[in-house]
Amino acid sequence: MSAPAFTAQIEQAIDRTRADVSALHAQLVSNGLVVWTGGNVSGRVPGADLFVIKPSGVDYGDLAPHTMILCDLDGAVIPGTPGSDRSPSSDTAAHAYVYRNMPEVGGVVHTHSTYATAWAARGEPIPCVITAMADEFGGDIPVGPFAIIGDDSIGRGIVATLSGHRSRAVLMQNHGPFAIGSDARDAVKAAVMLEDVARTVHIARQGGPLIPLPQDAIDALFHRYQNVYGQTTEKETD
Repeated sequence: MSAPAFTAQIEQAIDRTRADVSALHAQLVSNGLVVWTGGNVSGRVPGADLFVIKPSGVDYGDLAPHTMILCDLDGAVIPGTPGSDRSPSSDTAAHAYVYRNMPEVGGVVHTHSTYATAWAARGEPIPCVITAMADEFGGDIPVGPFAIIGDDSIGRGIVATLSGHRSRAVLMQNHGPFAIGSDARDAVKAAVMLEDVARTVHIARQGGPLIPLPQDAIDALFHRYQNVYGQTTEKETD
């Protein structure tokens, strides 16, 4: 089947998204968030009801822009496009559900990173007890409901848990973490930071009771990091 005709502008956006999503998978490997072929990154194509996602069961070293798979927002593979001869990630329906129902989301990441998945196995939120968590997530990392892979049930749980929540990450019970972002890179950053705080808080709890951060401090830290930190007028460093 021939490929659909896209405008030159959309074709360029698809190519950029393919390149970005392909390259970002290396960040999952270098940060120790995945093993073998598990995990995935997807990215929404700007200006189109499309997203790009990793193919199923392909070694990370074999990923390239042309092996990424282009899907519509129902999770259907766009025929005749590069990569369309392969099956998309088994999490495609979940990613598609997120994109359909959270238009502000431009990237979705799933990993089985060790410490975050351990919290998910207990069905326990990660409490906000360090400033880095307040900065990045604005509070606790919530737990989403248990759902079986294969349809949009996981996506429904992600959306229900994160809608109206500051956190860009959710621990799907007995499964593992998902992270969202304004684009694919932002979602990967959230996944990396999630594993870092999951490890730190786990280790801290082994030494004794955790000290919760006051809500007003969490609010102030989140506001500063999200709206001031890194801007040209910012003088402080963290």
